[in-house]
Amino acid sequence: MKIVLIDDHPVVRMGMKSILKSEGGYDVCGEAGDANTALKIIGKYEPDLAIIDIELKGTINGIELTKAIKKRYPATTVLIMSIEDGTFYAERSIRAGAKGYIAKEEASENILTAIESVMKGKLYLSTDISNRIASKHIYGSADHSVNDIDVLTNRELEVFQLIGQGYKRSEISKKLGMNVNTIESHRRKIREKLNLKNASELSIAAVRWYASQNS
Repeated sequence: MKIVLIDDHPVVRMGMKSILKSEGGYDVCGEAGDANTALKIIGKYEPDLAIIDIELKGTINGIELTKAIKKRYPATTVLIMSIEDGTFYAERSIRAGAKGYIAKEEASENILTAIESVMKGKLYLSTDISNRIASKHIYGSADHSVNDIDVLTNRELEVFQLIGQGYKRSEISKKLGMNVNTIESHRRKIREKLNLKNASELSIAAVRWYASQNS
């Protein structure tokens, strides 16, 4: 099975390669830390599976990359692996075309199970995420503001999350590889879409949302 690893942390890719190599039957034919390089590698090797982190170098994140892969290379299955273990990113990843979503903290134990599942055409989600998604859709969310987040684009959601984590404009700009004016534009659009009056309300809403996703 040919696999491409796409993660902006070389140490993570190294760890994944070690796990796959020890198991046997897997050929890590390429790796990348950003979306543009990833698309070139996938086009060259036509892998069976791409394991992708949500946070990547450059302006395209893992969810947007997943959409591009499914459009250009539909035969390549996508498994999202992220440090985020909340349901929101998991749902967005699946809607983008990924066949599975696994949190990095459980990857060392369950990555092989996840790969086996998605390559058989089954949807893979960790038990905890599956239960939380089911609970949300059956009983509804306790935090109604979370439902409003669906109106944000994936990039706006990234900015919103970083605000919730306490990052300043300049820090978000550096982290996402975008200039400060573009970040401010995203902040303005987020406020408009979520009906928030000012930067203070935006920060409060972002902190509450991020806390609800990690509780």
